This record gives sequence, C-alpha cells and structure tokens, in this order.
Amino acid sequence: MPEIFKRPRRLRRSESLRESVAETVLRPARLVLPVFLTETKGAVEEIASMPGVSRFALDTVSPVLREAVDLGLGGIAIFPKVADASKNSRATEALNPDGIVPRAVKWIKKEFPSLQIFTDIALDPFSSDGHDGIVRDGKILNDETVDVLAKMAVMHAQAGADFVAPSDMMDGRVGAIRRALDGAGFSDTGILSYCAKYASCFYGPFRDALDSAPRGGDKKTYQMDPRNGREALRELALDVEEGADIVMVKPAGAYLDVIQSFKQNCELPVAAYQVSGEYSMIKF
Repeated sequence: MPEIFKRPRRLRRSESLRESVAETVLRPARLVLPVFLTETKGAVEEIASMPGVSRFALDTVSPVLREAVDLGLGGIAIFPKVADASKNSRATEALNPDGIVPRAVKWIKKEFPSLQIFTDIALDPFSSDGHDGIVRDGKILNDETVDVLAKMAVMHAQAGADFVAPSDMMDGRVGAIRRALDGAGFSDTGILSYCAKYASCFYGPFRDALDSAPRGGDKKTYQMDPRNGREALRELALDVEEGADIVMVKPAGAYLDVIQSFKQNCELPVAAYQVSGEYSMIKF
C-alpha cells in the first residue's frame, strides 16, 4: 500500500480552482473611491504629492463618476478643497447648505443615482486652523466640535448622502450624530466611523490635496497613539455602542493587527483606509 501524502498543491493547480477555493476575494463592490473636489469651475488640478490623482470641479468630474459606476465600485467618498476666503476659526462653511459638499451630493445623486456616496464629517477642510475640531487657546474643543459635526451630518443627509463618515476622532461624536440623524428623520443614513484613526505621516499628501494641514501644533491629542493597540478596542466598543454601522481603521497597511483584532471582536463590517504618498482607497 503506497504511503498517502497530503498535497495542498492539488487546490492550486489551475486558475479556476484557485478562484473557487480562495479564502479572500477582492471585488470592486468592496472598494470606495475617494474623490477630491474643488470649487474652481472647469478645473482638473493635479495633486503633486499624489501622482496620478487630481481634484475635479463638478463640471469636470463626470468621467470619474461614470467609470466608478461602470466598474461596479461600492461608492465614492467626497473630500473638498475649500477656498481660504471661506475658512475661519469656527469652520462655519462646514454648515453652509450651499457649500461644495451639499451641492456635490445633490448633483451626483441626480446624475448618478445608483452611486453610493460617503461624506467626510470633520472640520479641517473648513477651518483656518486646519484642525478636525474647533480650537480655543491652542486646545481642540471636544463637545463644541461634536455639536457642529452632528449638524453637518444632518445637512449631508438632507442633500442625499448614503453614509456620513466622521473622521475627527472626537469623543462621543458617533452617538451624537446618530441621535441627530434619527431626530431629523434620517434613520436610514448610515455611519461609517473612523474608529481607530492613528496619528501618521502618511496623511501628508492627503492634507496637501485638501489644503487641510494643521496651522499650529499637531493632531496627537485626538488621533490615536501609534503605540496603542488595545486602546483601539476601547474605541471600537464605544462606537459600536453609540450606533456605528461600519467601523474603519486608518491607515490600513501599518495596522493590519488592529484590523484583525476588529474582525475578531465585533460583528460589524470592518473597513480599512489605505493611504500612502501616492494612493488612497477605502476597502471593506
């Protein structure tokens, strides 16, 4: 009787067989494309620190959106570059119903109704301080910021956003946004929470794209300390309790251990935001 060998290679011997037994499947529907917008009409502005990526005006972005639909992507995430003249220390432009984001959401929903839209909920693109929250005497104010973020989320939902995505890392913002959305009649609008967003130099090119780098200090008092993994599980538990629908880790590549721990410790979909000097993509 010949010795029986265990031969895992049997399942690798053809492309079709490998496809049928693959443990991990990457499909376009699991990808969300970040789209950078500018208020300058007719513009297609190359982003020097992100080769191959550009900012678009509403009258030039249609080919990008059409391609996203044709490829079957899971949606787009909108990020605006706001003119300096519209910025101030209170980030009041974030609550302008005629601002670039609400106008973009309304227009995209009209022209591309099947395209799922995620909107960023944070104040840094609108703030003259470049911080995700309101700054007073060098301190980022948590509760005052959360009040603005909740109003911002409702405004985006009114415009037609499918998901609002708080990226600010203020304490309690997911619960405040959920209550505000439900109270305004938008119980179907989802929340994708930047649950574990670590302080990182990977964000440099992204901040160039939005002109949103902090004008003073850094973001380490609200973004997570890269040395802490267990703390991410605390953030996860809080966001789940407060009503998040999807939780996300950013940046993805350097925190695969945190992504794995999220998958092991919650039943919600886990997203990962991959950022580098040249690339930006959200994956579920």
